[in-house]
Formats: sequence, structure tokens, C-alpha cells
Amino acid sequence: MHLNTAIFALCAATVAQAAPRLITKRDSPTGGISWGNDKVRGVNLGGWLVLEPWITPSISQKFDGSRGIVDEYTLTQNLGADAARDQVLKPHWDSWVQLSDFQKIADSGFNVVRIPVGYWAFDNSDSPYAQGAAEYLDKAIEWARQVGVKVVLDLHGAPGSQNGFDNSGQRISKPGWQQGNTVSKTLSALKQMQSKYGDSSYDDVVAAIEALNEPLNPSLNADVTRQFHRDAYGNQRESSQSRVFMMHDGFLNPNTYNGFLTPSDANAQWVVVDHHEYSCFRDDLVAMQPWQHRQHVCNNAYVYSGADKWSIVGEWSGAMTDCAAALNGYGIGARYDGTYPGSTYHGSCENVNFIETWSQTFKDDVRGFIEAQLEAFERNTNGWIFWNFKTEGSPEWDAFRLIDNGIFPQPLTDRKFGQICTN
Repeated sequence: MHLNTAIFALCAATVAQAAPRLITKRDSPTGGISWGNDKVRGVNLGGWLVLEPWITPSISQKFDGSRGIVDEYTLTQNLGADAARDQVLKPHWDSWVQLSDFQKIADSGFNVVRIPVGYWAFDNSDSPYAQGAAEYLDKAIEWARQVGVKVVLDLHGAPGSQNGFDNSGQRISKPGWQQGNTVSKTLSALKQMQSKYGDSSYDDVVAAIEALNEPLNPSLNADVTRQFHRDAYGNQRESSQSRVFMMHDGFLNPNTYNGFLTPSDANAQWVVVDHHEYSCFRDDLVAMQPWQHRQHVCNNAYVYSGADKWSIVGEWSGAMTDCAAALNGYGIGARYDGTYPGSTYHGSCENVNFIETWSQTFKDDVRGFIEAQLEAFERNTNGWIFWNFKTEGSPEWDAFRLIDNGIFPQPLTDRKFGQICTN
């Protein structure tokens, strides 16, 4: 989920949405969401089946910094796959997400969970990664079924890393995806997921399968990325004619993909474009005042139109700072307090990560920012999925903690500040 400065040069681009072109339907989409009618209102289960050091810093803090453990790849590389699984990953998988979390998600009014998973859950050959996450994915789907929420399955990490971020499994300076056999290996792992969860036995609960999270387009061959999605779409249709196929826009406007995977292009149907919007991964963004963050969301509303596919905001948050520990990478500081290399001091991070110390003014500012985003996304897209359902100590990103403190609207349609966006 965390994104670096190179990405957020593109941050002003936001979600595009329009009713999809009329098509001759073979089926209706399966998965319990009526796309184009229902609003997706969800949360991500980040930091579970793919480790993210800032979500659960207690895991990284167990190890001496000299070992260079900054992501799941280096964890398994250092400890060995079996030891990493048995000593670290399995205890984490067993404890971080429970049925009670799904119940709270449902009780809070959310109707979707997006579950990130790495390719290595299905094929860890020629890598240090440990397997074992797949059975927990099955458990999560069953819990979702029990409480009545739907699931978006998200391939969050690809061989070689599609973006170089730690949330892909491997933090590196430049994506290694598209080198060697990494694309074919991604398609193979993804096809296992598509074949299993495209089966009709999951029609009541799996709303969509996302082919690849956040491919870093500026550092990749765009033609190869498009062909990957074309091949992934074809593979999915072998298993299901009506399971929604989701693709991330690669930090471009969704209308960049107009004409791609449409009824006139390979007779493609039931395609959704996922866009992620954050307001804290550039120095100029964390420099903004709360009212400017709200205005930024509203001012971008004009680019929410023009796509020929359904769109959702698959990741966003309440964060106006990047103060969450290790958000920019384990051992890397924050732009907000000037500890990130090359950044400028804008304020102290001292109390940001302790919601108990938030002033009422700051609580209202965070809620206002959340409400502005909800307003913009509900009005102009098919919905949204908040990042994240919970964290160990980053309340700007923690839906459960924000709800418990009256900051995330309950019910989800409640508005403390009325209409924020006038455009």
C-alpha cells in the first residue's frame, strides 16, 4: 500500500467513472455485488497474508536491524522458509485476522473486504518465500460468507516485485517484474487463484479478482503490462464467464484504458478499474492544511468522469501525514517531520500515532477529510475500499480505531459536516 515519491508525482490523477458502455450480456456479474447499482463500501485486510512492516511493526522489531529484514522476502531469506513460516508467519496469520474482525466489519456497515495475497501463496518456486497463506485465504472467504460480506481477491505481490514496494513482498530500488519469466510465472500463480475462486461454488461471495496490485507504470513496459492483463482476463474467463475482472490503473487515470478490455476489444465484459488515492506521499501534500486536503479531494472531482469501465477507489485512508512508523519503509523516516531524506519539516509526528492524544480539532479534521473523500467517491465512482481495517499503531489508517473514536462515520452514510464538495 505505501507508495514512494516517484509514484506520487502522479498522485493528482484520481478515479474516473462513468456508466459502462451498453453490451450484450452473456450473464450478470457474480459475487453478490450489482456493479453499477450497489456501492462498494469496504475495507482492506492489509498486512496479513502479505507482511507490511508499518502495519505490524512488532514483527520487524523482533530482529536485529543488522540482518536487513525490511519485508517478507528478506524475512524468509534470513530465517529460511520453514523457520519463517513456523516461528513468525503462522502465528501472525493465526492472530491478525479472526472471525470477530469480520463480524465487526459487517456490523460497521461495510459490504466488501479486499484481501491482498502474494503469488508465493500459490507458487514459491525459485524464491525464499514461505507457503501456507492459501489455507488462510480460504478461511477468510468462509468467514466473509458467514457474516454476509463479499470478497475482492487481490494479487498484491508478483515475482521480482511489480513496483519495488515492501507491500509487494520485496522492497527494491527498481521493479524486477517483466524480467525473465516473471510475467509468465505471475500468470501461472494468478490462474490458480482464478481457477479455484472462479468456480460457481464461490459465486455468492467472491465479488472480483484483481490481477495485480499497483504495477509501477513509469518503471515498466506499458505494452507488456497491457498484454499481461489481456492474458489474465482470458485465463479468468476460462473459469468463469461472469466473475468480475479487476485491474489496477498503474497510477494513471482509469480513462487511460478506454477501449481496452471492452466489448469491442476481445468481447471483454465485467471489467473494473481500481485506482488508489492518498494524500501523504509527497512533500507538498503533507505540507497542506486540513482544509486544503479536503479542497484537494473536491478539486479533483472533475477528473472522475470519462472512463468506459466501472471504477472504484480500492485504497485510500484518513492520513494527512506520513507519520506512521515505517510507512515509507522500515528504517525510513517521514516527510511530515523532515526525517525522510530530502524532505522539509512541517510538524511533529509525536502525537499523531496516539489517537488518545488527538485534540478534538484534529479529530474533526480527520473526520472532515474522510467525509470529503466519501462524498467524492460515492458520487463519482462505484465505491471505495478503505486502507486498512486495523493497524498496530497507525490510527490515521485504522478503520476500527477511527470507528471506535467516532471519527469514521457510523452509519457509513452519516455526515457530521454536511456537504463538503460544492463542485
